[in-house]
Amino acid sequence: MQDVLGHPASYRDPDGFIFYRNGRLYRQINKSYQPHFERLMETRLYHRLTDEGLLVRHQEVDVPAADPRIAWKVIAPEPLSFISYPYGWSFSALKKAALLTLDVQKKALDAGLWLKDASAYNIQFQGIRPVFIDTLSFTLYPEGEPWPAYRQFCEHFLAPLSLMVKRDLRLSSLLVLYGDGIPLDLAAKLLPYRSLFSFRLLLHLFLHARLQQHGGLSERPRKNTLPRSRLMHVLESLRSVVNGLNLRMTESGWQAYYKRNYYSDAAFAHKQETVESFLRECGPGRVIDVGANTGLFSRLAARLGNSVVAIDADPYCSEANFRLCEKENISGVLPLTIDILNPMPATGFENVEHASFTDRMSCDTLMCLALLHHLRLHGNLPFDRFASLASLSCRNLIVEFVPLEDPAAVRLLHGRPAQFFPDYSQEGMEAAFQDQFVLRARVPLRDSGRVLYFYRKRS
Repeated sequence: MQDVLGHPASYRDPDGFIFYRNGRLYRQINKSYQPHFERLMETRLYHRLTDEGLLVRHQEVDVPAADPRIAWKVIAPEPLSFISYPYGWSFSALKKAALLTLDVQKKALDAGLWLKDASAYNIQFQGIRPVFIDTLSFTLYPEGEPWPAYRQFCEHFLAPLSLMVKRDLRLSSLLVLYGDGIPLDLAAKLLPYRSLFSFRLLLHLFLHARLQQHGGLSERPRKNTLPRSRLMHVLESLRSVVNGLNLRMTESGWQAYYKRNYYSDAAFAHKQETVESFLRECGPGRVIDVGANTGLFSRLAARLGNSVVAIDADPYCSEANFRLCEKENISGVLPLTIDILNPMPATGFENVEHASFTDRMSCDTLMCLALLHHLRLHGNLPFDRFASLASLSCRNLIVEFVPLEDPAAVRLLHGRPAQFFPDYSQEGMEAAFQDQFVLRARVPLRDSGRVLYFYRKRS
């Protein structure tokens, strides 16, 4: 008896769905999608998009369908190394995803197809490179019809990008509350008045929101009201407004971490050497760098052949990390804005459509550099609670202990007496980790009171 399990996030599309059979991911294509899929393949649009790295590849397979009554065929998409969601992406990642969606839509129109939806969830990232994953989003283009995904594109991409640039970078977290995109009327209320002076924002966001409120978009337009040339003009206008949204970086407290005098040159060089030696002993695999800051050690891990997910609570750090990966041509790091003390929850219908971050946290190596003092002294998280989380996530663990007299620890104490944390010591930390992990190495950093630890999970 083969184990078949439908994916809880795949229920919206009547043309097909994804499912698991014996742990392998497949996509069932229903009979209703047959003419659209045939056009996708006959025009070689699929081959052009996959050759350019814009669309995930698949293979047609002889595997029983999950629902044979309506099935036409089954495909096996190329596996993705890590699933991320728009509410964890940096600004640059969301902008790249928006531009990819418009690129795919334009190429589809050239082939007589278009995207029936423009959800940000149609995009995944392989490192910093976005890829379109919804093969069933391509449908035959009905000449003269307006793009049905226009509103969705504005809510999933234009609204959050505008809010991040013109109001506050942290407003991307609204995407957690609004799973189908930020309502345009809400975005219009939150944006500053000066945004009205941007003609394209006025058109695609403010006036669009006003039309929605007055029901102007609910009436079905007459046939042949939007020829292909005008639709292309709309896409170019959307591309211009997205390209025109440029984030001015400010230096937040944690983004400036490496510039503070927390390490001497000798200590920092020793830290880099030691972390590299630990990573080499772990071997290549998936690394999750928790509290990655601007990603210096994430990029070090990527250069050693690892696939890295770099998380930090500060969106400016994640954005800086993304930009540095682009600048240094490092594609193997995916920077995400996630606070490990309050990670992204499971969301969607019945809280099962989109998995929580802790459910996606499985990795070969968990790297937590200059983090535990922040969790303990600022977040009041006991060492053993973090050890338990780590034991469920990784085989190898690299952690850094920062003593109470270190300037970074003093800064986090906020004047509280050290006696408030009686367990905060090397001995206390080691005792908290010894039940789940075996200590492989303990390396005091030169010219520093800090200590690097390399642990391996107990069998």
